[in-house]
Amino acid sequence: MTTAQPRWLTKEAHARLRAELDDLLARRTESEGEEEAQRRARIREIQELLRDAVVGEAPPDDGIAEPGMVLTVRFEDGDTETFLLGARGGADDDLDVYSPESPLGAALSGAKQGERRTYAVPNGGTAEVTLVRAVPHGQHRR
Repeated sequence: MTTAQPRWLTKEAHARLRAELDDLLARRTESEGEEEAQRRARIREIQELLRDAVVGEAPPDDGIAEPGMVLTVRFEDGDTETFLLGARGGADDDLDVYSPESPLGAALSGAKQGERRTYAVPNGGTAEVTLVRAVPHGQHRR
């Protein structure tokens, strides 16, 4: 049995997920229809997220990509993107979130600023991305 990797969540996202879970648990129904199956699946998903969550603990401001860091990357075509490396639903601001298990997240995990990494793209090929900046969540707007 493997242990799940901890997932980084903001305090606000953790509270939001707890409230959603409490609401879903309070709405138990006797029916076994599609809606009930979806409710149960969402309960399992939230429970899994919360079970291994690291809540609001900012990683060190060392410029290395890891969960809880806001990454700015530059793709081969020159486009840039800024996103949180963490659990989906793990942030409450306008940032996109990439899981450390996603192809891009896995490629960038452990990267230092300026480092170039290769990752798999959906068409079966590979692409290169450069880590431009990595800062702890909450410090990314400074």
